Amino acid sequence: MAEAFRLLVAGDPETWGIIGRSLSFSFFATLFSMIPGLPLGVFMAWKAGRGRRALASFINALSALPTVVVGLFVYSFLSRSGSLGFLGFLFAPPGIVVGQFLLAMPLVASVTYTGLSKLDGRFGETLDTFGASPGLRLLETLREAKPAILSSLVLAFGRVIGEVGVSTMLGGNIRGYTRTMTTAIALDAAKGEFERAISFGLVLFLISVSVNLAVNGLGAHER
Repeated sequence: MAEAFRLLVAGDPETWGIIGRSLSFSFFATLFSMIPGLPLGVFMAWKAGRGRRALASFINALSALPTVVVGLFVYSFLSRSGSLGFLGFLFAPPGIVVGQFLLAMPLVASVTYTGLSKLDGRFGETLDTFGASPGLRLLETLREAKPAILSSLVLAFGRVIGEVGVSTMLGGNIRGYTRTMTTAIALDAAKGEFERAISFGLVLFLISVSVNLAVNGLGAHER
């Protein structure tokens, strides 16, 4: 444990490079997941009838998929024989970001939908009364549900920063290029280098605690 703290405090370049890479991949994957995830969550909240429930159930199922399943799915498209192989994303940072994006997007949509479903029904009626355009209606709805939206992004980031299946299958765990904290933990533990594996575990633990504190704080603010 003492050696693990020493690696972090001493500023080992490789260790901090892996930490920075992990944060970067997860940040961009979560950021990109907002583009389709937020409108999809709003659409599910606005849409009435059985179609909404079926779509919401499907999105919830996607958000619970094992990361290796998502990794295998994306790998089939990004491999040389796949339809997107020409992009060269496999075993490169973009491949990891794409895989993590697919993990984060359903979670963003699902949590956003859940938060919007709790809004006062009179909110939508007020927008209708003032004749709000679809664009203005979307902006006002997102503003009203800001705590739920922030919670969805925090939860999505927490999911992708701790995943290992996508990063391994799509990144290849290449030293100095695609190695992340989770893949480094698996590799270092297999080699018996437990000190650095523990140091990465400590960082992930601190991130996990921070994510949970953020979600709880947002939930308390919303109430």
